[in-house]
Amino acid sequence: MEKSNSNDLQGTLCLFGGLALVIAGTGLLLSHPAVRKYFGQMGLSDIVQGAIPDIERYLGLRAM
Repeated sequence: MEKSNSNDLQGTLCLFGGLALVIAGTGLLLSHPAVRKYFGQMGLSDIVQGAIPDIERYLGLRAM
């Protein structure tokens, strides 16, 4: 029974770890000026411009 709980916990940790990496990677990509320009050309500039300050604040990119 304990082995089953350990596998469930490990699966949950992997799921949340992967989700955190996806969010961090998206934030890093969207903080790059060339990517912002590309999305601006596609007509998604309002979405990107609205999300960038939050992403930068949470990842601490302004301090770098």
